Amino acid sequence: MGTTDEKTWRCSICGYLHYGDEAPDTCPICDAKTEDFKAITTVVKPERHDPGQSQFVIIGAGIAGVSAAETLREHAPEAKITILSKEEEIPYMRLNLTRLLAGEFLEKDLPLHSSEWYEERNINLKLGATAEQLNLTEKSVILENGATLHFDKLIVATGSHPWVPPIPGTALHNVFTVRDVEDVRRILGVVKEGTKVACIGGGILGLETAGALAKQQANVTVLEAFDYLMPMQLNPEGSDVLQNHLKTLNINVITHAIADCIIGDGEVSGVHLKRGILVDAEVVVIAAGDRANYELLENAGLTVKKGVLVDNFLRTTHPDIYAVGDVAEHDGVRYGAWSPAMYMGKIAGMNAAGIPTEFGGIPRSHMLKVVGKPMFSIGTIKAIDGSYRTVEDHADNGYRMFMFRDGRLVGCLLIGKLKLLKPVRKAVQARLDMKDFLTLETTTQEIADYLSSL
Repeated sequence: MGTTDEKTWRCSICGYLHYGDEAPDTCPICDAKTEDFKAITTVVKPERHDPGQSQFVIIGAGIAGVSAAETLREHAPEAKITILSKEEEIPYMRLNLTRLLAGEFLEKDLPLHSSEWYEERNINLKLGATAEQLNLTEKSVILENGATLHFDKLIVATGSHPWVPPIPGTALHNVFTVRDVEDVRRILGVVKEGTKVACIGGGILGLETAGALAKQQANVTVLEAFDYLMPMQLNPEGSDVLQNHLKTLNINVITHAIADCIIGDGEVSGVHLKRGILVDAEVVVIAAGDRANYELLENAGLTVKKGVLVDNFLRTTHPDIYAVGDVAEHDGVRYGAWSPAMYMGKIAGMNAAGIPTEFGGIPRSHMLKVVGKPMFSIGTIKAIDGSYRTVEDHADNGYRMFMFRDGRLVGCLLIGKLKLLKPVRKAVQARLDMKDFLTLETTTQEIADYLSSL
């Protein structure tokens, strides 16, 4: 580490930090332009170094791991890069699994890249390779088959796994989660027209799964434990709009629905709720959240909370080991979303390749697709105290809400039309100061027009 008098520039879109006298022409992480960078004050940064023919190992082949490999190869052309994937499938876009479930997407279109892409870039992709143990002293990864891989730098992108509530019946036949392509294949193998399906969980994955199976003509019921849908991503007003839309898709929603057991004799026949209701079901899909796959790192002695702890350079408590994506916890946040995972993969790749790059954190954002009424939320969507101001309307049979704090845009919720998505994302991530624009009479349409003009 060393002290520098160079200026530091933060990308207002993704949080990437750039060092130099001038802001870059484009952000290497999210392609933002020069004008999207702001000068900030910083004192200490790592020194650059040449990766040469270093050995890099990446554990995990989701978007975080593959983005790390792409960036490493760009900045370390002579290095040896190995990606370990537990799955036998070529790395694919998990983001589109529910679209595959809905029949909107073909399985052949899932891969992030072809197998030739990895060969052409001299990236050693090992499929069906499970990392069993880390040896920090020797800086090696021990695989399930006993093979050992040594590394100079290690990037861990092991992702997460579905959380299954500890209730009786989860081992019954036709109880599923949705995490990988094989899960989708199994569900499609049993769901037919008229199949009674219960989705436990009314978050993004639960609703996308419900929407997908409704498109397969299944009879779907969503069970949400909270008093309204998507409590982490919506406010009550937005939830009402979405729930009313789900009715038009013949998706039944039950709130205050805490499952205490899944019943059946070998195969599922229903879900029993704590308040005494029995929901008939031939198939149950559990979408009740996820947990980080941090056991490999925890067993090696690295610091873990919700995920493995990383600093602004995405380093774990071992200086040569980085963690990215769902498995990582940065500044108290485990993002568990596609875009941050991609950004983190790129940033860890740059750091491992010897290019000091900070991850400044980004406002959490969420998108809902598949159900026919898209939703986007970002930042703060519920007022915490009197310093927040909400401006909202129900234009175009949807919902728009802008959240301000002390005149700065800190959150937004859009349901229906998403043409404002890009300017809203940019404005919230930059905490756009709109004090001089806002009045007590300012309407959502005026705010939308203002943001569209930026």
